[in-house]
Formats: sequence, C-alpha cells, structure tokens
Amino acid sequence: MFISKSCSYGIRSVAYLSGYPQGRYVPIRDISSDLNISYHFLTKILQMLTAANILISSRGAGGGVALAREAAAITLYDLIIAIDGDELFTGCLLRLPGCGTKTPCPMHQEWDVARGKVNHFCCHTSVTGLKQHMLLLAANPASDL
Repeated sequence: MFISKSCSYGIRSVAYLSGYPQGRYVPIRDISSDLNISYHFLTKILQMLTAANILISSRGAGGGVALAREAAAITLYDLIIAIDGDELFTGCLLRLPGCGTKTPCPMHQEWDVARGKVNHFCCHTSVTGLKQHMLLLAANPASDL
C-alpha cells in the first residue's frame, strides 16, 4: 500500500524538471542518465504524466519533456493519481475485497485515520516544496530532516 517504483521515479523526474524554467524541454535521455533510471522504463512513466497533463512533450531536435504548469501547482497527489491511481487514497491496507465502512477489515479504522493524513500531506505538498526539501537533504545528508 505504498507508491510503486514507477511512481517514485515519476516524482523524482518531475522534481528534477522543476529545476528548469517552465516550458523548457529536457531530453528524456538526460533525465534517465542523471537520475539513473532505465530510459525505456522512464519513457513509459513520462507518457503517463503527459497523458495526465502534468508534462508536455515535444519530439525531434530540442525536444523532450517539460512541466505543463508551475511546479507549485503540481502536488504529490496529482503525481500519484496519474501513475498509481487512487488505491493509496481509497483502498484497503490489506487489499481485502469487500473491506469498507459496512464490512471493515481488522485494520480499517486505524488505516482510515492514517490514510486521511497521507491524503492531506499529498494534497498539500507541491513539487516546489518537495524539491526544496530534497535540496536541504542533499546539503545536509547527516541531518534529521
């Protein structure tokens, strides 16, 4: 019940792109190389983000992908929904079929509270905020941030 590897790579890629001016196309090979992600795997992830109107893409010389809107207007929630769907925000932690308010699983009530906090965090954390936190961690790798 966590985000997938694809989603993690998508989040990292969008944070990476936020370091460029909006609308500036960055070749996928550059992103792949700099983030150490398989080019073909990354291409599929970025296609999902393009379909969700988070990225724009351009083919040919000078092409690549770019943020479709300001990084501050893109949330973790947007990215997770685009790649993994809404399972993290709606699903049963144990993935039991039929789990819900009427027939809750043993973890339903506790997970419902935690899920609400995760949802709030993801809806209120922008790519800009995430990027700033990542830069702080890079500058102070031994800190408790």
